[in-house]
Amino acid sequence: MANTISLQAEIRDAFGKGAARRMRVANQIPATIYAGGAQPVFIKLPMKETTLALRRTNALFTLSYGEDRKTAIVKDVQRNPVKRIVEHIDFYEVRAGEKIEVSVPVFVEGTPKGAAVAFVDLQELNVRADVSHLPERIVVNVEGLVDGTKILAKDIEMPQDAELATDGEESVVTVEVPEDATESTAPAPEPVAAPEDAV
Repeated sequence: MANTISLQAEIRDAFGKGAARRMRVANQIPATIYAGGAQPVFIKLPMKETTLALRRTNALFTLSYGEDRKTAIVKDVQRNPVKRIVEHIDFYEVRAGEKIEVSVPVFVEGTPKGAAVAFVDLQELNVRADVSHLPERIVVNVEGLVDGTKILAKDIEMPQDAELATDGEESVVTVEVPEDATESTAPAPEPVAAPEDAV
C-alpha cells in the first residue's frame, strides 16, 4: 500500500536560478504541482524532511500550503549531478479512486538450484494501480529454480489492485549458470602419461 507522507509547503513567488539558489541556502527545495489542465502551483518544501521522504518509492504526498492541500505523487526529481542534492521536484495531483500508471522496482528473493544465478532483466515494471495502493516494490521468488528458467512479466503476481502495464512477454528474471561457474565446475582433464623412454 502507498505510504502517505504529509509535508508543509509554502507558496513561492520568486523564480530563476538565483531564487532557487537562495531557497537551497535556506534549506528549501523549489517544487511544482501539476494538475491536468489547471494552472500549476509553485511551492517550496523543507529540504531535510522532503529528501528523506523521497526515499520511499511511489509514496503518496499530502502537500499543505496556506489553507489549501493537495494529494500528489512525484513525477520527476532533479538532482545536482555532483552534490546529488535535490534541486527541484515535479508533483502530479491525484484524486481518491483514481488509477495511474507507475514504475515499480523489481527485486529477487531466494536461491536458485546449484550454481545457477538469478539475473534481473527488467529493473522496473510498469503497473496501473489505485492511488491508495501504489506498490513500492515487486518481489520475484527464485528459490530452487533451475538453469534456463525465464520469468516473464505475465508470470508475476501483481500486488493488490494492480494491473500489469508492461508487455507480458518481456523477460523480467533469467536463471542461468554463469560461464565462469561452468568452467570452474568442469571436470579436470585426465593427465597424459609421458611416453616411456625407448630401450
